[in-house]
Amino acid sequence: MDNHQFFAVCAPGLEPVTAAELSALKLISPDAASQITAGSGGVDFDGDERAMYLANYFLRSANRILMRFGQFHATKFVELRRKVSNLPWKTVLKPGQKVQIKVTCHASRLYHSGAVAQRALEGIGDCTGFEPDLVKGEITEENVLSILVRFVKDECTISLDTSGAGLDRRGYRLALGKAPLRETLAAGILLASGWQPGQPLMDPFCGSGVIPIEAAMIAAHIAPGRNRHFPFMDWSDFKPKMMQTIIQYAEQDTRPPAALLYGSDRDAGVVEMARQNAERAGVSRWIQFEHKPASALTAPRFPGWIVTNPPYGVRVSSNADLRNLYASFGKLLNEQFSGWGVAFLCTDDHLATLTHLNFDKGLSLNNGGIAVKLNRGHVPA
Repeated sequence: MDNHQFFAVCAPGLEPVTAAELSALKLISPDAASQITAGSGGVDFDGDERAMYLANYFLRSANRILMRFGQFHATKFVELRRKVSNLPWKTVLKPGQKVQIKVTCHASRLYHSGAVAQRALEGIGDCTGFEPDLVKGEITEENVLSILVRFVKDECTISLDTSGAGLDRRGYRLALGKAPLRETLAAGILLASGWQPGQPLMDPFCGSGVIPIEAAMIAAHIAPGRNRHFPFMDWSDFKPKMMQTIIQYAEQDTRPPAALLYGSDRDAGVVEMARQNAERAGVSRWIQFEHKPASALTAPRFPGWIVTNPPYGVRVSSNADLRNLYASFGKLLNEQFSGWGVAFLCTDDHLATLTHLNFDKGLSLNNGGIAVKLNRGHVPA
């Protein structure tokens, strides 16, 4: 595979975090950071198949990796079919392969999405000598290539989804709390918080446990793509030996975390869910889960970080007055957690100020369509 342009899709606001992850992977060379550009809703980067394998297997904050497969101008359906047929489909498709084609059209003469999808499918058939089966609706099989066709002002961009099911699908979280946090967003706020592996971490509103579980995976160097099957593994030019080398390196790099991680919640049911999820993730021995309210928190011997997603009046208790919770939480931190770092999501700056902590400018994020802010600061020593 020659070098391609890729786009790592992430939650809005996490672009700098995902870009930093990509830079740390050294996808191309020591100066690979020059090939990485944070945009809106994701990060552009260049690379070959190794870069694609690494990004899917190791990125913690990205939701999926798209590969730019072709770009051209087209105003007629016959032109669209011909130009689609000129793309190197034989490198990614084999006989019997199924495809899904998603089309969006804006300000273009070719605006009928169904007709665009059909001509694209015919163009693929012209190139490969066989017309793949077209899958409609939600993809439930692994061996399906998702193709994205986007028209903007008669410019057509064709991208391939190299990830399949979102990269947040780590495979461990079968049990969910009331307001679940995506694994990729949980990992993103951990990476953005200031917490470092080797420091204790506490989540007093842990819900189904995603923040301490992701922290354990980061601290233990457990790759988030472990045990995943990606669509590119079914491509004609897939290099299994290269992928196996990456997997072996990741397994050899795994190590026990240097500090204990804590998760607690006032709901006994979700604490049990968190334990089950941690067991499936293979990190339960490194996390101490407890059933207790945030008011019962006690600080471990060594200072660390509290990273959490507390109730903020949306979904869970939209009519509740949360001012007392935040004021009490802040009072507890100031009295017992001297020198600790704190990072938490909140939709309301006023609620955050009730903790009487000083925060930096924070990070504006989006949690399932809800605008939230990651408040980051330190309890005065």
